Amino acid sequence: MTERNLYRGKRVLVTGHTGFKGSWLVTILAQAGADVTGYSLDPPTDPNLYTLSGVGDRIRSIRGDVRDPDALQAAFDLAKPDIVFHLAAQPIVRTSYREPRLTYETNVMGTVNVCECIRRSDTVRSFLNVTTDKVYENREWVWGYRENEPLDGYDPYSNSKSCSELVTHSYRKSFFEAQGVAVSTARAGNVIGGGDFAEDRIVPDCVRAVTAGRRILVRNPHSVRPYQHVLEPLAVYLMIAAEQYVRPEAAGSYNVGPDEADAITTGELADLFCADWGEGSSWYTERTDGPHEANYLKLDCSKLKAAFGWRPRWNVAEAVRRTVDWSKVWIRDPASVPACMEEQIRAFFKEEERSSHV
Repeated sequence: MTERNLYRGKRVLVTGHTGFKGSWLVTILAQAGADVTGYSLDPPTDPNLYTLSGVGDRIRSIRGDVRDPDALQAAFDLAKPDIVFHLAAQPIVRTSYREPRLTYETNVMGTVNVCECIRRSDTVRSFLNVTTDKVYENREWVWGYRENEPLDGYDPYSNSKSCSELVTHSYRKSFFEAQGVAVSTARAGNVIGGGDFAEDRIVPDCVRAVTAGRRILVRNPHSVRPYQHVLEPLAVYLMIAAEQYVRPEAAGSYNVGPDEADAITTGELADLFCADWGEGSSWYTERTDGPHEANYLKLDCSKLKAAFGWRPRWNVAEAVRRTVDWSKVWIRDPASVPACMEEQIRAFFKEEERSSHV
């Protein structure tokens, strides 16, 4: 792909590279021939995708906290990046209710610290801040939110990501435009894929349950979410950052989500998982007293499609199948995980390349 070709030899810094999405992203970048520096805390779970992927042997990995401005600046000084992807975050809604201060410090001041490093940099030309579809004031209506809708996330996680958007917009207008740094934010829907071991996420909960021989507990089976395979938004992040590197007018805020048919209920997602997993797997629901979570959330991705001619590649059924395939490889032979990831990345981008020539 043209976008991936641009990364060959480019110096790229990724915050949050030891997380689920970060591990997939740096694997793609390493495949593309980029000079990658990752800056992150230790992997957040055990097991974790970063270790299983083996990508740490192919990039420069720095352990550090985005809340630490001096350590982050030292990483920038070492990497001298051309392109920056900011993924580091406290990403769990229920955790944000337990630890709101940590969530705001990480998601808001972490973004400030990244922006400060870019402001002091004389090498960065492209910056992408990865936020979430939950940044919008959610009125739980049936149509998708567009990029010009009001930002006002409800819970501390969602709200802190709304604040991260505002921080980025302010730095863009106050500093980055004059510096010639192209800046975008990407608001992705719920992602699934092999290697997500986080708590309070539906697919990791499914995998944990079936591997333990239990039925799957689904907390909110009627909640509608825009589910997509993790490679979908990552491909968009790479596309945006590459395009604005050579064409700064392409910068902006973009929703990244699946087509309408793939915004499904959590119960429907669990049905797909059980059908692919087999082995008598099933799910149930029961009333829980958990904190507020939105029941209905969709994105309108018309802007992204119009600006880049983009469209999703893998529908939700394919996304679930690929996730189940990865999980069974991991259970059967963890040493085969890197080869499984390489195969899925090749398959995804080959399909994307073929679609771009239709």
